[in-house]
Amino acid sequence: MSQTEATKKPLVLRNTNFRRLWLSSTAGIFGSAVTSVALPVIAVTELDASNATVAVLSGMTFLPWLLFALPIGVLVDRHRRRPLIVISLTVRTLLLASLPVAWWLGVLSIAQLFLVSFGAGLAAVFFTLAEQALVPLAVNREELVEGNGLMTGSGALGDAGGRAAGGWVTDAWGASNALLLQVSASVVSLMAILRLDISESRPDRPKDRKVVRDMAEGLRYTFSTVPLRMLLITGALWNLGGNIVVTLLVLLVLRSLGETAGMLGLLTAATAVGGTVGGLSAKAITGRFGSGRVWRYSMFPVVAGYASLLFISPGRGMTAGFIGLFIAGFSISLNIVVSTTFRQRVCPPELLGRLGSAQRMVTWGMLAVAAFAAGVLVELVDIRGGILTGILVAALAPLTAAFGPLRRVRDLADLEPARAAGTAGNAAGTARPASTV
Repeated sequence: MSQTEATKKPLVLRNTNFRRLWLSSTAGIFGSAVTSVALPVIAVTELDASNATVAVLSGMTFLPWLLFALPIGVLVDRHRRRPLIVISLTVRTLLLASLPVAWWLGVLSIAQLFLVSFGAGLAAVFFTLAEQALVPLAVNREELVEGNGLMTGSGALGDAGGRAAGGWVTDAWGASNALLLQVSASVVSLMAILRLDISESRPDRPKDRKVVRDMAEGLRYTFSTVPLRMLLITGALWNLGGNIVVTLLVLLVLRSLGETAGMLGLLTAATAVGGTVGGLSAKAITGRFGSGRVWRYSMFPVVAGYASLLFISPGRGMTAGFIGLFIAGFSISLNIVVSTTFRQRVCPPELLGRLGSAQRMVTWGMLAVAAFAAGVLVELVDIRGGILTGILVAALAPLTAAFGPLRRVRDLADLEPARAAGTAGNAAGTARPASTV
């Protein structure tokens, strides 16, 4: 087969290492989606937790990003990534398996839910950062957009399937037993990573290098250019407002509307289905309109999609929510692909772990802050009032992008630094980001 014919095949078929990484990521996301439905349902239906407790519980998974992302990013850059993924996946699987066991023994408690959520989230910091750093090793530079699109699209599909399956199994088996799906998915993810055939040299770790100094280097790099700063600010604003909405959606569906866990799973799966379509369409859409335009304007439809939740009602009245969340998922997926690809293309390989950790400390840390904010809002302005507040906060993200310093940029690739001859190849080479815009 000629090289031209080979490149016509989808990346997931022509690149074995990418396929294994893709399978591991998709299976892991499927399992995480099951957990995202099952955990709050356990708190609501099996342990009769208060509204504020349910809201705060959703933030425990993301709290480790706020607290530990920077030092873990340093560790990811100092060690081979695949062993870190194997260890962290194993730990996460065992932690989540403890919940159905505790339920069978009649000793499950809110305290255990919080501890397991936090521990599983801490493990997720390790394998997420390590996985992100492996992608540029599995594909070449020109394949990054396609690879990230496939990872995002199939991840969204896994998220959709996991949420739908989680809702159905929760109704059929019970919320705690539904976590057995998470355990099975984690085993699949682990097996795929063990078969990964990527050569990783041991990173240089000079003895005089301090963890704090390396953390500071990653943080400085994250804020070092206008494009990186803008991606960070808009991501943080979006996650803060958007996760207030997502957190309170559980309470809106289960308690205010009196719908089942199955309906909750299907409703949230609509976001993931939209994300699948968006991820798979990202390459064509960014090629047609430009990645800069896609990044700036993709968040406006998300705000409109989330606003539809204010008008849903039981039965057929849920239709508006399905449509709105599909649109939201589609647009979020486009934004993720564009942002992730830009960071991977400009970041030196030795800084990928620290860039990812610093960026996600802020953006994913906001998911934890949002959950705590939702816990306060639900007590002050009730569930729908809290959702409206989240929508208004989230709207600041597209407004900042549309009227900020990147408002006239058609393609984010235009902001990448010039490359010396011979540096094209895997990942971002040794490129540095453009200093200013």
